[in-house]
This record gives sequence, structure tokens and C-alpha cells, in this order.
Amino acid sequence: MWFFDALTSGFTRPTDPGRLQLFRIVFGTVLTARFTLALGQGGWDRLAPNSLSLHLTEQRFGPRRARLLATVHRPALLVRTTAAPALALGAAPRLALLVVLAGAAMELLYLKSPNAVRYTLLTGTCLLLAGDLGHGLNIEHAPSAANTWAQCLLVLITTDTYWNSAWQKIRSNQFRSGLYLAQWIHTYTQVRDHLPHRRGQYAVPALACRHLGNLTDRNIRLWRLIAATVIAAELALPITLLIPQTMPYAVAAGIAMHTAFSCLKPRQLITFSGLTTGTYFAFAA
Repeated sequence: MWFFDALTSGFTRPTDPGRLQLFRIVFGTVLTARFTLALGQGGWDRLAPNSLSLHLTEQRFGPRRARLLATVHRPALLVRTTAAPALALGAAPRLALLVVLAGAAMELLYLKSPNAVRYTLLTGTCLLLAGDLGHGLNIEHAPSAANTWAQCLLVLITTDTYWNSAWQKIRSNQFRSGLYLAQWIHTYTQVRDHLPHRRGQYAVPALACRHLGNLTDRNIRLWRLIAATVIAAELALPITLLIPQTMPYAVAAGIAMHTAFSCLKPRQLITFSGLTTGTYFAFAA
């Protein structure tokens, strides 16, 4: 298996540099979507004068730093939104990547739950460590060790993300029992017509609401089976992605799983699902 060969060789084993270049395109595309969406639904006015967000920022950092952040906030939004498609298109990719990462890191200053930002910074750092990001949309396939270390690191990060997620779910009796998912869908079914921005925030299929939106014993048993399937998939995916014979099936299963995740929270999970499925390119030598 190429991954273990790369480890034992001290990351001198040649790999296909195009794998990281393809992920660079995915990374830039996903961040373009994230940054563009961040301009709407209050993102542009997040630190506007007399806003609650500015008041909370002043309490956290002090008036002087809060005013500085408010001053650079809108220009930074525009700059990073311009840099992200430049990264995807391969125009000065390393400089564009640095700007994108700085723009993403800015969100750590005001987001309450910045998990997606941390994951963005981790996967983006892997790209930063790559020796050959390519130029334009041309993909190089000549074997090279320039991206071996960065590719292995990306595999490790994705594996840790999946296994840590599975471990958290295993430890949660409410998730393992199916009750968490059953309650989530049931509550959504009851209040979906009253939710703001529901078209962009939620995309649960009507079929699921109709047939799995009640807290009956049968529904909870079905959600328990789904919960067990998700845990098993998260445990198995990193291994099956590394095996050439099982990789196509693992990719299909992973995309299907993340599509289902994204139905629950499309805007919130666009970054995580997009980047995670994008890292699948790194699992092939």
C-alpha cells in the first residue's frame, strides 16, 4: 500500500502530484462557495456600527481591537472572496492560498462554533506544505516526491476526522439508540414551516419527513440502524479508500453519506462535506 511505503521511505516515495493539485481545485471551489455565502444573511453587516456582534466583539477584545477588526472586516471579505477562485483556477496558487487561509482564520475571531474553520485551516496547511501546487487547471501526473509528505498528512487528517467522529458517536447513547436522529427529524417536521431561510439552511427530503418523522418504535429502530451504518462507514472509509480494489465503492459511499449529512444542514456543512470528499483524491497514489 503506497501510504505505508511512503511512511517507511521517509516520504521520498514518488506519488502523483496531480492528486494534491486536484484537491487544490476542490479546496478553492469550496471556499469560494463558503466566502460568497458569507456575504449574505448578515455576514456583510456582521460588525456594523451599533450591532450586537460588534458589541460582543468589544467585550471580548476591547474597543480598540474591535474597531480595527470592524474596519478591515469588509475589505477582508472581498479580498478572500477574490482569492478563493484564483486558487481554484491556479493563478498564483501559493499566494492565493495564503490569502484564503488568512481570510478563513479571521472567522475564528467571531464565530461561536468555528469547527469548519479549523478543518479548513488543517487541510489548507497540507496544501501549503505541498511542493507542487500546479499552475492553472493543468494537472501534472509525472511521478514526484514533491507532494508525498503533504498527501500523507492529508490522509492522516481525514482519517483522524472520521475515526474521532465515529468515536464520539459510539460514546453517545442517544445517537447509537437512534433517538437523536429521530428527534431531530421529528422536530424539523413540526417546525419547518416557521424556520427562517429554510431553503438554504435545511434540505431534508419530504419522503424522510413523511415516513421517518414520527417518534414511533419502528422509526426509532430504523434510525438506530442508520446510526450504526454511519458509525461503521466512518470507521471503514479511511481503510477502504486506501485499497485500490475498494476505493471506487468507498468514494461512492462517502459521497452518499456526506450528501445525507448536508441535507440536515446544507450551509453549515458545505465546507466540511466538500473538503472531506475532496480529500479522497489524496488516498490514491
